Amino acid sequence: MTQVKRAPSRKPQKARRAIKSPPPKVPALAGASPLVATLMNANGLVAVNRVAATFGMSKSQLADTVGIGREALYKLARLKAPKTQTRIREMLEIISRVSRWAGGKDQAMAWYRAQPLAAFGGRTAESLVKSGEAGAVRDYLDHIATGGFA
Repeated sequence: MTQVKRAPSRKPQKARRAIKSPPPKVPALAGASPLVATLMNANGLVAVNRVAATFGMSKSQLADTVGIGREALYKLARLKAPKTQTRIREMLEIISRVSRWAGGKDQAMAWYRAQPLAAFGGRTAESLVKSGEAGAVRDYLDHIATGGFA
C-alpha cells in the first residue's frame, strides 16, 4: 500500500484589523447642523474665533450680526452664557439650511444679512434672529423646503 503524503494542514488566519472606537459623542451636538457641528469646540460651545474666521469677519462684526454686545464675545464668562451661545448657534443653523440653496456658506451669509423676507414684512433673517425670532425663520425655511410657498 502506498501512502499519500498530505500537506500539513494550516488553519486560515483571520485578518487582523485595528478596531477603531467611534469619537465620543458630545451632548450639545445632538441634532446640530453640519456647519454648527464643525464650528464647535470639545466642550460643546460654539468656537467664536472659528465662526468669525469662517465668514471673514471680526468678533465685533459677528456680535453685531447676531445682535449681542461686542463684549459678549471678548469676555469668557459672557462668551459661555446661554444667550450668546444660542444666538450664534441660531445664526449658524439658519445659514446651514440656506447654504444648500444659496450655493455655499458665503452666499447664505449674504442672504441672511440682506434678503428681505416677504412673509415677515420685508425683514431679513438677521433682524429676526436679533429680535429673538429665529424659530420663526427656521419654521419658514422648513415650510419652503417641503414645497410651500414663500
